[in-house]
Amino acid sequence: MDPKAETPPRKRISRRASIIGSVIALIALAAIGWLAWHLTHPSADAAGGPGGFGAGRRGPPSTTVGVATAERANIPIVLDALGTVTPQATVRVRPQVSGVMEKVLFKEGQMVKAGELLATIDPRQFEMALMQASGQRQRDEAQLDSARVTLQRFKTLLEQDSIARQEVDTQAALVKQLEGTVVVDKASEGTERLNLGYTRVVAPVSGRVGLRTVDVGNVVSNGDANGIALITQITPIDVVFAIPQDQVGELQQNAAKGQVMQVTALDRTRAVTLDTGTFASLDNQVDITTGTVKAKARFNNSQLNLYPSQFVNVRLQVRTIENAVVVPVTAVRLGSTGDYVYVVNQDRTVSLRPVKRGQATVEKIVISSGLEAGERVITEGADRLKDGASVVLPGDAPGAGAGGRRRGASAPGGGASAAGRHRAASDAVAGAPLATPAPAASGPGPAPAAAMQANAAPPSIAGPTAEQRQRMLAQAKDDPAALERRKRFLEQIDKGDPAALARWQGMKDQRRERPAQ
Repeated sequence: MDPKAETPPRKRISRRASIIGSVIALIALAAIGWLAWHLTHPSADAAGGPGGFGAGRRGPPSTTVGVATAERANIPIVLDALGTVTPQATVRVRPQVSGVMEKVLFKEGQMVKAGELLATIDPRQFEMALMQASGQRQRDEAQLDSARVTLQRFKTLLEQDSIARQEVDTQAALVKQLEGTVVVDKASEGTERLNLGYTRVVAPVSGRVGLRTVDVGNVVSNGDANGIALITQITPIDVVFAIPQDQVGELQQNAAKGQVMQVTALDRTRAVTLDTGTFASLDNQVDITTGTVKAKARFNNSQLNLYPSQFVNVRLQVRTIENAVVVPVTAVRLGSTGDYVYVVNQDRTVSLRPVKRGQATVEKIVISSGLEAGERVITEGADRLKDGASVVLPGDAPGAGAGGRRRGASAPGGGASAAGRHRAASDAVAGAPLATPAPAASGPGPAPAAAMQANAAPPSIAGPTAEQRQRMLAQAKDDPAALERRKRFLEQIDKGDPAALARWQGMKDQRRERPAQ
């Protein structure tokens, strides 16, 4: 059998089917081209919204940043250190004589003054000893008086040549001997009188009494290790701390000039100020193990917040830089060529400005050169900036561009801008007839939908929530002018101002449209 006879005949495609297929292919290519053009050419709202450069021109989006104003202020230069509270005097009161404790006249923790009676020891044995010494002195004084009378008589007889000179000399020696005995007796009497006075134990210094170690009836002596009481002087009181050896020269110069350097004692958390005092003195040598020098500050401690042997944080104010240009610490950045800041220009662009930094505190830093007071610098969001970049400040209304003006023009193929929607909503709330928007340019894009949304006026507009209010104010905290504008805007919303409500509605509409763009 012939194989060619079994093959079925091939069906030929007609001319009409070829034309239809070509048309479909062209339509598919046109659709793909339109989709590519639409994805690469955004609408007017996307090009003219926040961060855009106006209608018909695309550019890099603006960055929302935090700003602060350089100002002049007095900056204190301080030294922070860890100190120990040290009392000026710590006295352990011990009895000077041995005896039985008769009275204890103080309470534990009591504040006493110098010379105040603390306790008494049984004085009877010391009174008897004093009487004995006094009697011995009186007896010897009587013998001395008798010897002096006899010596005077012997001198009279010697003048009459009725007695030998040897007897006169012997009597004169006896008088001198008795005079020495009387001096010894007086010293013994004074010692016994002093011992009698020691039976009254008094406070040698003013301060606080510690815990009591003796009771009435105990036999005490001057050899007791614990004594009767421990008195610590706490007003005034000192704080000893260490400072770097590099700061010694400046502190000595200030002390030589008579400058009073203020010292603040803080608690462990550095949140509470315990007391404020003055710098007192420096040690006479450097500790070679730490490279520091001990310093002492004196505090009145009138509130008794400082306790002996307490650890405190010390802040010594060395000097004050007056009328210096200062900015927040976060505004100064370090680059390959040195320190610099971003300065905000009038057209909402930034300029990189090299600066020279000075002394710094926890929050502020002194700019020695490169910046003037009143200029605004970037404090947040500087990582995403370059020289000449456009920024959006916290106080700017939504839709503000690099020049800070409202963008109301429509991009080719786009609908009404954010400003147009705000004006339309404002007219609707105020009761005015809605203005007919200009017809959009022909071309692909959601222009009809945007125009219909601009012409639609909401029946009621709700104001911002408490969280939205707080966020709006927090974004403008570093710009006083913008913060004041936002406060006035919120007040107008609370009063029911139609224009303010319409503006707020437009802001909400714009936020809802941003994800779609």
